[in-house]
Amino acid sequence: MTVFMRIIALSVALVALQATGVKAQEAAAEGSVAADEIRLKNGSRVIGKVTDIRDGVVTLETDFAGAISVSMEQIVTMTTSDPATLLLADDTVIEGQGIEVRNSQLIVDEPGVPEQSYALEQVLIANPEPWELGEGYHWTGQVGFAFAVERGNSDTDELDYKLETYWRSLRDRYTLKMDAQIKEANDQKIADNWIIQGKYDYFLSDITYWGVNVSARSDEFKDLDIRYLVGPYIGRDFLTDPLFTLTAEVGASYVNENFIVAEDRDYAAANWYLRMTSDYLGGDSQLYFDQRGIWNLDEASDVIIDTAVGLSFPLLWSLEAAAEILWKYDSGAGEGVDDLDETYRLRIGYSW
Repeated sequence: MTVFMRIIALSVALVALQATGVKAQEAAAEGSVAADEIRLKNGSRVIGKVTDIRDGVVTLETDFAGAISVSMEQIVTMTTSDPATLLLADDTVIEGQGIEVRNSQLIVDEPGVPEQSYALEQVLIANPEPWELGEGYHWTGQVGFAFAVERGNSDTDELDYKLETYWRSLRDRYTLKMDAQIKEANDQKIADNWIIQGKYDYFLSDITYWGVNVSARSDEFKDLDIRYLVGPYIGRDFLTDPLFTLTAEVGASYVNENFIVAEDRDYAAANWYLRMTSDYLGGDSQLYFDQRGIWNLDEASDVIIDTAVGLSFPLLWSLEAAAEILWKYDSGAGEGVDDLDETYRLRIGYSW
């Protein structure tokens, strides 16, 4: 009986050992299949999984440091295991093969075609989205809300809401923006204003575009029933590095203003738009500055300027928060109405 039990125990041990060996081989095989390799000019070797190539930077997911970024200028060789689609600077699209780089040259080896090579800096994007290949539009946007409730000597309720959405293709872009505020104190409305803006941009180059701007605005407690604006403009992305971006637009427009009490008017105007952003603080946060202005060409002292300065930062999933200061200046505000409104708010939003 004892011998029989020993034989059974030995058999079980052998089976377990064999199963462990098979699993180890499978794990090793999986690891070798998943591993991509990059060798740098300083002799370093990085092993991981290439997840993105964009703007001259290769992103790898590694076991030892998570996601890391490598400048393509530092790469001597690179091999990836999975097929990829590559978009080059001359609009060439390479599909159906792993990425192979030798001596800082992208090697393309297609069946029945002599081997070709391209300078690595010619690679713009790996696995581009359809819109980046000229197919359709890329839709992005953000909707946000800010609430304020005060109870005590006075009961105050405030709701601010904001919408920004964009449809972008290689040749043009559509923009829709809306910003509104409703405020009550002791059950009496003390603020009710909104602005909605639509824009169309046509790109003359990667960074220069012309467009048409249409907007409408209302502010009950500044005697403004509605203000319409329409006109063309030209814009340029002067700086595009995420560390500091700068976009500016300047144009001309026709403005029509209908007031609740004051006399209605219309005039020709110059208008401008400035946007600056920076990811200097890191952590996917963004500092931003937005300014939109209208200058009455019939009355030089009449100017309207809306400015927003803030910091946005991610929360969970696609939620984000923003702390911002808003200044709304109108030198032509009616009698008894302040020229400048200043608002501090903490906004919660959803981005897509």
